[in-house]
Amino acid sequence: MKVKAGKGALAVMMLLSAGFVITLISGFGNPHSNTVAEKEGITMSASWDLPDSVFFAGEAMPLGNFDTRESLDRELNATAYRHGSTILTIKRAGRYFPEIEKILKEYGIPEDFKYLACAESDLANVVSPVGATGFWQIMENTGKEHGMIISKEIDERYSLEKSTIFACRYFRKTYERYGSWAMAAASYNNGISGLDEQVEIQKEKNYYDLLLNEETARYIFRITALKLIMSEPEKYGFDITKQDLYHPIKYSEVKIDSAVTSFEQFARHFDTNYKMLKFLNPWLRKPYLTNTTGQEFIIRIPERGARVSADI
Repeated sequence: MKVKAGKGALAVMMLLSAGFVITLISGFGNPHSNTVAEKEGITMSASWDLPDSVFFAGEAMPLGNFDTRESLDRELNATAYRHGSTILTIKRAGRYFPEIEKILKEYGIPEDFKYLACAESDLANVVSPVGATGFWQIMENTGKEHGMIISKEIDERYSLEKSTIFACRYFRKTYERYGSWAMAAASYNNGISGLDEQVEIQKEKNYYDLLLNEETARYIFRITALKLIMSEPEKYGFDITKQDLYHPIKYSEVKIDSAVTSFEQFARHFDTNYKMLKFLNPWLRKPYLTNTTGQEFIIRIPERGARVSADI
């Protein structure tokens, strides 16, 4: 609940689900804070106001349209009040955004697409009920069609580097097809054929003018809501400091082009353990690698002391 204090004082919100206690700072972006009032012991929660203008990947959202405005309003409030997962995603961004941003820049993809990975997976190597895998939620057949190695021993969908490169190539291809970053992102959710079908039926090429299935219709707004909140978390009531973020793990790289009979022994050789080796290389799906073709792979090795938190 949100408790309104005196002018200039702190407002406190206690989220009782999952045991979370969240501190919100009065006046940090909720223009309705002055209208939140306690009536007979019942505290009201307010809606977060939208910015005057909002852009996704450099393209302006037509917020003058009521449907566009209400769609973003829905996702902004849902994400701002979904405290547990949003906090965790913000923290993980400290670790994973630097690598994602670097790859996006190399491929000429707008930085806003890093929030797409947040919408897809909360920046975690999760597997969906239909088998979409990793940060970018790639299906097995799709990954293989685009040259990813997916086998019992190796699954590059679990590699942040390889999966982000896959996503960048997809975004570049679809941007060239549609001439719109919003449409390129929407096609990632709906598929090119599915989006093309609706473009043909409706004779529309603008994402904001297309009637789409609910998931795809919400998709760009979910991504943009994450962008707004993660860019300025304190503005939306999240008291998260730099020290709260998960920091990147420092590592070196080792090239191999032969079989590895035991990654446990391999890890010991480099003064680490199996758990830390797999943490940095989740794409290695077995405790060994047959590598009968002699293919070269790059394995990340945590630097000495990388496991120990500097904050302790």
